Amino acid sequence: MHDHNSQMPQPGPATISIAERIVASEAFKTLFRQGMTLVEDTAAYLDGPGRQESRALERHAALNYASESMRLTTRLMQLTSWLLLQRAVNEGELTREEADREHRKVRITPPEATQAKSATALPDGLTGLIERAYKLENRIVRLDDQLRLDPPPAPESSPVAEQLSALKLALGL
Repeated sequence: MHDHNSQMPQPGPATISIAERIVASEAFKTLFRQGMTLVEDTAAYLDGPGRQESRALERHAALNYASESMRLTTRLMQLTSWLLLQRAVNEGELTREEADREHRKVRITPPEATQAKSATALPDGLTGLIERAYKLENRIVRLDDQLRLDPPPAPESSPVAEQLSALKLALGL
């Protein structure tokens, strides 16, 4: 029986999903910095040049500007929330399950569902920020989808846990 157990795959590093490895990687740190930079750039634009540019727009374009800037800030809050949750998991402040529960409270809307229909009437500064937000969002949505598709890592195995699992399986529980 000892030989049989030694041939069974043991949980460990191999049980970590590819998406979780990405979230814990240097690439994630870069994605996180890009997200935070985009938030800072958006705030600086909306408080400065964007405010001045919006005053020069005709009424319809000004309403479109207000609507799109609100969508952009809402989208960035959602993306920032996701990034902060993933960072908290990486730093051991939250478990993956806790982060998933928190993430369910704020859903990321796919970009195609809310893209501006008349973005051509918007100032270049705002359209540039919107494009950057869509690119960031696409990357986050792909990574989030992968995290949801990957099976959770297997818990540390013990002989007792293996026996309980076998009993539950045998009893159909």
